Amino acid sequence: MREVSGRRSFLTVLASMTSLAAFGSDAAGQNASPSAGPFDMAWLEQVKGKHKQLYDLGSFDLGADNRPLRFCKNFLDTFRDVYKLEHPGVNTAAGISGPAIAMNMSDRVWEKYKLGERSKIIDPMTKQPSVRNIFLDDGSDISIKAMQARGTIFWQCNVALGNVAQQLATQFKMPVGEVRADLIAGLNPGVKLMPSHVMALALAQERGFTYMRP
Repeated sequence: MREVSGRRSFLTVLASMTSLAAFGSDAAGQNASPSAGPFDMAWLEQVKGKHKQLYDLGSFDLGADNRPLRFCKNFLDTFRDVYKLEHPGVNTAAGISGPAIAMNMSDRVWEKYKLGERSKIIDPMTKQPSVRNIFLDDGSDISIKAMQARGTIFWQCNVALGNVAQQLATQFKMPVGEVRADLIAGLNPGVKLMPSHVMALALAQERGFTYMRP
């Protein structure tokens, strides 16, 4: 009986030690910084302003409204005018997913894949479906480049990009991988490719960004 009892005690201690080791491993994993892999996520740790707001443009209809960044501009303008605060004291981010993906794409991609026609975006100069990114740099203070100059971060959902690549590949009878690589290469300068839109929204809010869906 003593031998059996001693064996049981040994197994109990061993199980406890194994359990503690597993718990320690989990805790270490929770405290470790997550690997970003191929994605550019360093900006999340670089936004240190007291006032931060993100604009969820994931389902924004660019064909119906050609001023998607007016709220971002208003936010920056009023903090500048009232509190005399500008970047980096104030931070803004525009999150883009599927329907608004054209905002993040270069003129080359717009022309090649007929993004203006696809999204029913009319060029105000030609009055035809646009073959250029009319949001990028029209010389106004509400363009993408104007907002980037004031510190606004633009991100692109990788999941949505993959879905759009599949749709375009079918439409133009091209290999999906080729189209996807072409879209990534055609992102506007400064755009951050994020693993997913929902993940980026969560991470930004965890770092103090307030949420707005125009």
